[in-house]
Amino acid sequence: MKILVLNSGSSSIKFQLFLMDENKSIASGLIEQIGQDNSHAILKANGEVYERFVPIKDHNIGLEIMNELFRESGTLHDLKDLDGIGHRIVHGGETFKSSALVNDDVIKKIENNIALAPLHNLGHLAGIKTAMKSSGDVPHVVVFDTVFHQTMPEYAYRYAIPYEISKKNHVRRYGFHGTSHNYVSQEAAKFLNIPYEKLNAITLHLGNGASVCAIKNGKSVDTSMGLSPLEGLIMGTRSGDIDPAVLTYLISCGGLKAEDMDDFLNKKSGLFGICGTNDMRNIEEKIAQNDELAKLAFEMFCYRIKKYIGAYYAVVGKLDAIIFTGGIGENDQGMREKVCNGLKHFGISIDNSLNKDRSNRGNRCLDDNNATIKTLVIPTNEELMIATETLKFIKK
Repeated sequence: MKILVLNSGSSSIKFQLFLMDENKSIASGLIEQIGQDNSHAILKANGEVYERFVPIKDHNIGLEIMNELFRESGTLHDLKDLDGIGHRIVHGGETFKSSALVNDDVIKKIENNIALAPLHNLGHLAGIKTAMKSSGDVPHVVVFDTVFHQTMPEYAYRYAIPYEISKKNHVRRYGFHGTSHNYVSQEAAKFLNIPYEKLNAITLHLGNGASVCAIKNGKSVDTSMGLSPLEGLIMGTRSGDIDPAVLTYLISCGGLKAEDMDDFLNKKSGLFGICGTNDMRNIEEKIAQNDELAKLAFEMFCYRIKKYIGAYYAVVGKLDAIIFTGGIGENDQGMREKVCNGLKHFGISIDNSLNKDRSNRGNRCLDDNNATIKTLVIPTNEELMIATETLKFIKK
C-alpha cells in the first residue's frame, strides 16, 4: 500500500511517499517559496534527484509539480493511485483527542483552531483542500502534533492565571512534537523489550525547535512546550522559558515595542540571540575558536535540558530511560556528554566511546557499567508515524 505524507506550510510543502508493506520511504521531497518567483521543487527517489526551478503561484500548482516529479521518477503516476494521504497538523487545540479521517466537520474544526496556530494551520488547510481536489476518492487523515499530550492531567497543563479567563480563551499547555515523542518512546520500548504501557521515559526532541516530554506508563504526563512552541527549552531562535516581567520591563524602558514582542521571542532570541547563530554546528566551530558567547550559548542550552531532566524525573518517579532524538539530539555527541555529566546520582552515566561512535546511526544505547537508567539515541521518524496512523484509519 502506498501512503503519501504531506506537511504543508504557508509557503512550502514537505512530502514523503511510503510503501507500507515494507514500512519504508521510497521518495521524499520539498516544494519551497510558494507564491514567489524563486520557487523550487525537489524530489529524491531511486538514488536520483529530480528538480524544477519555476515560479509556483500556489499550493495547487505545487502539487501539480510534485505529481510531475513523481511521474518522472516512476514512483507514482497519479495521486488517485494512492491508498491514503496523511497530513501533519501542528495544532488540534482541545478539539482533537486523536487523529481523524478528513471530512467537512474535521476541516471546520481545524479552521476553528486557526487562532492558536495561525501560520501553521492555515498552511495545513491549504494543503489538505488542494490535495483532496487532486486525489479523487483517496482517504485523507490528519495527525496532530498536540494529540499525544492530551493525556496530561489538568494540574500539569493548566496555567496559574484566572481560571475563567483560561477556560474561555482555551489558554493551557498543549505541547508539540507529539508525533516524534510518541514514535521514539515506542521504539525505545521495543529496543528495551518493555511493554509500551509500562514504559517510563524522558524524551528529548532537540533540533532548531526543542522540547522535553515526561512519559509515564506509555503516556505523556507533562511536556515543556505550552500554548505555543515557544515555552520550555532554549531553541534555535526561540527564548524558551522566560520571566514575563522581562518583556514589560523592556517595553517600559524602550528596549522593546509591544507589537514586536512575538518576533523578538520567536525569531531573535534563543541561541541566535545569544551568539548570532542558531546552528549548533556553527556554535561548536566558534567554541573551538574560543568564542565566549558561543560557549555561553552552549552552556545555557545544555543546562536548561539538564534542569528539565531533573524536574521530569521527579514527575515520572521510576525511570527506565532518557531518549535523545532530533537533529541535535541524534548527532551532537558533545551536547549529550555535557547534559549527562553530573547525573550519575540519578543513575544516568554514559560511555564516552559509545557516545562518540558515529558508525551506528540507528537505535543505540550509550550506557557505561555504572548506569541504572538507560541513555538511548533513537532517530525520529515523524513521517513514518503519520503514515502508520493513516494506514490504521484506512483499515478501519
